Amino acid sequence: MSVKICIVGCGALGSVIAAHLAHLEDVEVYAYDVSQDHVRAIRECGLQISGASDFTVKVHATSDAKEIPACDFGVFATKSLHTRAAVEQTAHIFRTSGAVCSVQNGLGNEEIIAERVRYVIRGATTMAAHMRGPGHAGFEFYSNLWIGPFEPSATPFERVQELADLLNRSGLRVVSLQDARGAQWTKLIFNSAVNPVGALTRLHHGAAHRLPPTSTLYEALLQEGESVARALGITLHSDPREMISEGARGPEKRNASMLLDILAQRPTEVDFINGAIADCGEKLGVPVPLNRAVWQLVKGLEHSWTDPS
Repeated sequence: MSVKICIVGCGALGSVIAAHLAHLEDVEVYAYDVSQDHVRAIRECGLQISGASDFTVKVHATSDAKEIPACDFGVFATKSLHTRAAVEQTAHIFRTSGAVCSVQNGLGNEEIIAERVRYVIRGATTMAAHMRGPGHAGFEFYSNLWIGPFEPSATPFERVQELADLLNRSGLRVVSLQDARGAQWTKLIFNSAVNPVGALTRLHHGAAHRLPPTSTLYEALLQEGESVARALGITLHSDPREMISEGARGPEKRNASMLLDILAQRPTEVDFINGAIADCGEKLGVPVPLNRAVWQLVKGLEHSWTDPS
């Protein structure tokens, strides 16, 4: 019997995951996305991946969640600000015994998913991808995807290992952990520096890393996030500074996702990144003035698009 997996939010990262899983003969992949142009392109021409891998595959794509059968697993790859709407539309797909893994940025996604889904899995990855057009994702590089049980949901570790096995057989690099909070917070703290600094200065990653004023701000934001993680008893999986340096060495001028949102005048994920760190720090009595300040600045920038009177 085939395993059924639904990718919720088949944007860049979701497309990469869906396309790899589609290679497996014992897996049925369903892609749910609200973009009808994207869905139409996948249905007519297949899902195309180019860059670190180049191939095109057929997947079941739809903008109507009612067309998707009950699934054994789900992977949420939407923007964090769309998580609540996405789970409201798709929760019935996992209502029996399905387990849902979030590979999204920031904090709070698992809690939102767990309101409607029984088994939830934490996920964090540094894989990078971007959309090149409807039905076409540019895949920048392979890197690890770390997954582990979301503790309040009491997800059996066997479910985590089963999903990790499927993803590894598909060609991705997945590590299952009993406690994935360290990996999640490492990515969160990395994002808390790179994303708002890039968004507010419009500097690409390498330029912001090399310029002393913005590099110093990177470091100060990292230290605040690390202090909050320590107060929560979380040991980071790795040093986010190494992630920043590695990204800055890339040959391409890589813009942070938050900068791309700002340039397109779209709402950002700042509430789930810097806002979440600031909220945690303030509750714990850990000073987080910079995370709160950049959150305020990005929220003000978002508000400016409405041309307030």
